[in-house]
Amino acid sequence: MAKKVVATLKKEGGQNIAKCIKMVKNPETGSYQFKEAIIDKELAKEFFSKK
Repeated sequence: MAKKVVATLKKEGGQNIAKCIKMVKNPETGSYQFKEAIIDKELAKEFFSKK
């Protein structure tokens, strides 16, 4: 799967895109889940700052 993402990011116009992975704790069970998103680099800080 990583190869597919790297190939997408190397395309023309893909230089402004970043794959962000955030670990979030589930309040019901107490276990951790991973949230992934491919977003613009400018919006990465907002992605990590929200709960």
